[in-house]
Amino acid sequence: MATLVADGKDRWRIPASGGMRVDGLVFASRRLMVKAQEDRAVDQVVNVAHLPGIVGASVAMPDIHWGYGFPIGGVAATDVEAGGVVSPGGVGFDIGCGVRLLRSELPWDEAAPRLADLVDQLAARIPRGVGGKGLRTLTEADMDAVLATGVRWALDRGIGSVADAEMHRTFNMGVGMVVICAPADADTVRYHFDSPGECYRVGRVVEGGREVVLV
Repeated sequence: MATLVADGKDRWRIPASGGMRVDGLVFASRRLMVKAQEDRAVDQVVNVAHLPGIVGASVAMPDIHWGYGFPIGGVAATDVEAGGVVSPGGVGFDIGCGVRLLRSELPWDEAAPRLADLVDQLAARIPRGVGGKGLRTLTEADMDAVLATGVRWALDRGIGSVADAEMHRTFNMGVGMVVICAPADADTVRYHFDSPGECYRVGRVVEGGREVVLV
């Protein structure tokens, strides 16, 4: 079991040992930390600390729980020049991560007995990257347009009704995995990741005033 050392309020450090290249660092209350240890997510923080080229620390946010290789809530940065890697486990496979708070007029006492049915209906109606089919089949040209314009592609075709402000708050706008690299390295990165219809050059990251800037 990983050795945890209190390192400030709701902050826990796992000193590097064995093959760990950096410390582990978890942000969680004492109660959350107990749960993270029970489902072995803390062990995954340790595992991530073994990655080639990892820098800083193997970090986990307060939503930490068991994931695929990485814990859910795990964060890691790697230095490519030091042999760093990009791990799909650090990004997720279902492309369904995220939190939204929805307001409903339904009274709790009416909704509570039907929560399971409600969740099933949401899962059936909201595309989230699970499985090989969706509500709409996209051509490769469609996919290029989606990645270039984000959710605007769907809105322009009368699909959905998302306010611009809400749309632009979401950084990747539905792209499952975003790799950020120097412009000169873009073609090389794409070459290593590319498979037909799955890897696209989306755009540039520029400095903004605490907001997403589309370029």
